[in-house]
Formats: sequence, structure tokens, C-alpha cells
Amino acid sequence: MRITKKFYSDRTKLLVAGLILGFFVLWLSLIASIRWGAADISCQDIYQAFTAFDGSSNHLIIRTVRLPRSLIAIFVGAALAVAGAIMQGLTRNPLASPGILGVNAGAAFAVVVGTFLLGNVGLNVYAWFAFAGAALSAVTVYFLGSLGRAGLTTFNLTISGAALTAFISAITSGILIVSQRTLEEIRFWLAGSVAGRDMNLVLQVLPYICIGLVLGLALSKQITLLSLGEDTARSLGQSTGFIKILAAISVVLLAGSSVAIAGPIGFVGLVIPHLVRFLVGVDYQWILPYSAIFGAILVVIADICARLVVQPSELPVGLMMPLIGAPFFIYLIRHQVKN
Repeated sequence: MRITKKFYSDRTKLLVAGLILGFFVLWLSLIASIRWGAADISCQDIYQAFTAFDGSSNHLIIRTVRLPRSLIAIFVGAALAVAGAIMQGLTRNPLASPGILGVNAGAAFAVVVGTFLLGNVGLNVYAWFAFAGAALSAVTVYFLGSLGRAGLTTFNLTISGAALTAFISAITSGILIVSQRTLEEIRFWLAGSVAGRDMNLVLQVLPYICIGLVLGLALSKQITLLSLGEDTARSLGQSTGFIKILAAISVVLLAGSSVAIAGPIGFVGLVIPHLVRFLVGVDYQWILPYSAIFGAILVVIADICARLVVQPSELPVGLMMPLIGAPFFIYLIRHQVKN
């Protein structure tokens, strides 16, 4: 018994140390994101921009361009990674993520429809369209995946998500072809980008992401039980239906707000939870906070690469993620087929 307690105590200390190390790496990534770009900025300028702001061009770039962009990359990465981890835990589907199961596509479609009908009306309105689209897509995929003879299997859920994503994307493309105005207003956004955002947008999206993260973290123990099977969760006194509803609300808030502010960025919610489970095991009380940190780091680093790879121009971060996520997705498909 003492050996067991000591093992869990040592493991907890190690996991806490890992979180602290993750925060440190995230902090370094944030500094690198503020420093590197079309105009390289020194660490001294970064420090003085917050302690002795003088209105110089470098200080203005730091405070009005680089910092908001970096913070949005952090929030979007954390939100998408946690949303993916929750979806994989609820469905027990290793291929589940907001991008694969059509949640991102539904949110993007709703924003395109909103822009087509109302014009450029601001992030708050876009956020509600994105939430509605994400929720409707999630319900539709779950319903379609349950129609097969075998019920809601991993394969059925993945195929339903892929089919719905293709269908929604086709309609979205049709709207953009018909309406040149809509295309011009959100063309860069559709590729998935954190560029051109300001602190006002950060403050507008922050409440939605924070509520989604807090709700997801509060449900981490219940998600762990659900990931072991509904029968197991019920036998331990869990109200599985109520937990699924709350978890779905968390996913919709996280994915919807991310799509509203940065467009549909794929693969973050697919790659990060698998990496985290390899490091920390199957306990979602650790998987979710680790996913938030690792997801934030991934998107920040991808955004740095996106602005450096074709200098002086830059790519949307959404175009960088498939370079990482697509090979990993192929690996997962092959692994599932073998099993």
C-alpha cells in the first residue's frame, strides 16, 4: 500500500512538473512569436514596449499587432485541443476532432451564411452563428452515425463526419462563388488565420473560450469514466446523458469561438490529444490541461513558421497545420485498420 501511494505521489509530482515545464515552453513560444516576423524585434524592445512605451514603430507593432496575434493563437490552440480531447473521450473515437467530425465546417458554413445575409457585422454576431453551426453539425453527425446497423461505431461516426464536412464545404463554396462580396470579406479567414486581429477581438472571444475551458475541466473526471464505457460510468452513479450535454456545450463554445475568430483550423484537436495521452495516460484530469498547453504551443509555433517560410509574405496558419496533421491522420487510419 505504501509503495502504491508513493508511486501515485511521485507520478503526480512529475505531471505537475510537466505542466510547469509546458507553461515555460509556452512563454518562450509567446516571446518568439512577438519577436519574429517580417520585422525582427529584439527582446529589449519587447520588454520596453510594456515598461516604457514610447510610441515607436517597434513598440506599436508589438502591442497592436504581434501580441494580439500571439494571444489569439494561444487561445485558439488551447480551445481546439481541449475540444478534440473531449470529443475523443465522449465518443471513444480516436479519430474524433472538431475538424474531422464536421464541427469546424458547420461553424464556418454558418459564418459564411451570416456574412452573406448580413454583411460584415462583427465578431459577436459571427460567434453566435459559429456556435449554432457547430452545435447543429455535432448533432447531425451523431444522428447519422447512429443510423447504421452496428449503431454508433468509430467507423460510422468518422464516415458521417467526413460526409457532412464534404457536403457543407460544397454548399459553402457555392455561396462564395455566387457572392463575390462574401468571398472578398472572409477569403483569408476561411484559410484559418490569426493575422490582423486586435486586442478588442481577444477580449470579445475570451469569455466564450474561458467558459468552455472551465466547463470541460470541471467535467474531466466524468469524461474519464465515460471514456471507459457508458455502462462503467452508469455503474459508478454517473448521469451520462446530462454529462454528454454539458460536454457538448463545452465543445461547441470552444470550437465555435475558435472558428469565429480564426477560421477553420484543422488537425489541432486530432493530433494533440493523442500526443498527450501518450505522455500522461488516460486520466482526463491531466489530459485536458496538458492538451490546452500543447495545443497553444502548436498553433503559436505553426503561426511563427507560417510568417517566416515565405518572407516577406506569409501563409495563413491554417495552411501549415495539414503539414503536421495529415501524416498523423494517415498513421491513425492505418493503425485503426490493423486493429
